[in-house]
Amino acid sequence: MKHTEPDAPASRAAVTGAPAPVRRLRRAERREQILDAATRAFAGAGYAATSLDDVAAEAGLTRAMLYRHFDSKADLYRAVLDTACARLAEATGTDDFDDNAIPALTRAAAADPDGFRLLFRYAAREPEFRDLIDTITTASHEIAHRNLARTIPTGPWLDWAARLIPTLTIEAVIAWLDAGQPDPDQVAERVGQAVHGVMAAAQPTSP
Repeated sequence: MKHTEPDAPASRAAVTGAPAPVRRLRRAERREQILDAATRAFAGAGYAATSLDDVAAEAGLTRAMLYRHFDSKADLYRAVLDTACARLAEATGTDDFDDNAIPALTRAAAADPDGFRLLFRYAAREPEFRDLIDTITTASHEIAHRNLARTIPTGPWLDWAARLIPTLTIEAVIAWLDAGQPDPDQVAERVGQAVHGVMAAAQPTSP
């Protein structure tokens, strides 16, 4: 039989005698609920300033229920980052810089802005979790280098563009999220214009 857990409000109602429907969630569903709530909580204040009590309040659960699924705040935060990374990879793919890459990235960011900010704004500043973002950054540079080599001659300017374009793209999307996601049907084109500007700047100049 699959393990289920009662919602905390329903449990309290049972103690006080107040009538309330009991809705039980499977363990996997409860874990997903906690991860979504933790993503919102951590994105609001960052890892250090967010307590497990904050996460529990966001999820509408007790702190004890969090410990049924995660051993510590660090364990929970790592799971949040891993989930955000998996969702991003699923939405964008991992190998190509083609015409669909930037639209896919902006759609993924719009669908999960808190997770996107956690990966690329907060995790990058947190030494305990920096390894994940370093892995993403290294992979992004390698993918960019491989794809840009089709149009930019081998040399230091190719290396420069391969390092700059992934960073520029991510920062452009975060800035767009922070601005309230204006003109969502145009954002990919606008970010693409900035990327093509870097590609043009990396081309060799005439002697």
